[in-house]
Amino acid sequence: MQRLACRERDDWRATAQACGFDFHTIDGERYWDERACYAFTLDEIEHQIEAPSGEIDAMCLELVGRAIDDERCLRRLKIPEAFWPLIRESWRRGEASLYGRLDLSFDGRGPAKLLEYNADTPTSIFEAAVFQWTWLEQAVERHILPADADQFNSLHERLIDAWKKIGNGVHLHLAGSTGNAEDAGTLAYLEDTARQAGLATTLLDIEAIGWRNDGGFVDLDNRPIELAFKLYPWEWMFHDAFGAQLASASTRWIEPPWKAILSNKGMLPLLWEMFPGHPNLLPAFFEDDPNAAMLGTTFVRKPLYSREGANIALIRAGETVAEQQGPYGAEGFIRQALAPLPNFSGQYPVLGSWLIDHAPCGLSIREDENPITGNTSRFLPHAIL
Repeated sequence: MQRLACRERDDWRATAQACGFDFHTIDGERYWDERACYAFTLDEIEHQIEAPSGEIDAMCLELVGRAIDDERCLRRLKIPEAFWPLIRESWRRGEASLYGRLDLSFDGRGPAKLLEYNADTPTSIFEAAVFQWTWLEQAVERHILPADADQFNSLHERLIDAWKKIGNGVHLHLAGSTGNAEDAGTLAYLEDTARQAGLATTLLDIEAIGWRNDGGFVDLDNRPIELAFKLYPWEWMFHDAFGAQLASASTRWIEPPWKAILSNKGMLPLLWEMFPGHPNLLPAFFEDDPNAAMLGTTFVRKPLYSREGANIALIRAGETVAEQQGPYGAEGFIRQALAPLPNFSGQYPVLGSWLIDHAPCGLSIREDENPITGNTSRFLPHAIL
């Protein structure tokens, strides 16, 4: 694994705009950054990222299978009891998962370590699937990269295949915060892949979903919502006004309710409890667990619910060395062994290993001068050399 300086394309901004990548720059700062790329060997991709990702996913599914009938687990995850039956039933029906992203710390020397699992509403899928592939093709054409350069990236094709399985001819609604540029871009891309899979689609804001008194969620045309992709977290849905209707509605959700178990950072200590010593896991404990003392005075403190690094703190020898502010933490915290991100020229990259229909099939990299990856951390492309 190397960080290589690259010559950026003169027309990359125009290329981004032409393909709908409207959030390539955020608040005047680069979000997409191709002045460098990360290079991997094929062995690193296949044996140190792809294979462990599949193994971690299998462990996560085993965790869900145990947790749905374990009140202790569900209470520790602070999932409201009223929604336990919804979660159990979605698992027992085998409701499909479209995608997820494992965030890994990896330096090319030791095993990749799972930092967390973005299991419910991961973004950056468009730039991972489409724009970095465009970069690769053009970088080869323009001799920025060697002619035999490749990329760990079959995301686009896998998404289309997954929609064919999941959709099965049903009308698909896609909902989220359409006023947010990144969310709107993610929704538009996923809608495009669903259409390429042959599905009829409707995109709407999450607040535009209505409830019909005779039962069922509907769109603005009063059309029943049979299948819905929602870029909106389960923990928010559980507490929203319409949350009480979730159990009685016939709508099938992507991601399914059972993903609420995996989109919670409490799954990290539960995984460690089930698979202690696994080379791709870090020791982790609920903060109120006496065993958390085993980590000593050096650890990462994470809220059960958090997004974009908010309310995460890195503690070394009892001192806070980095911390992100935010609105999370009311439900409690976990402690995880500190696995510092590698330092490449003063930049700290986190690897996002993508799963589509449970198959590892793509890689995205976010980097920052801050060792806690946040909302404005830059996206850098990668290549297999």
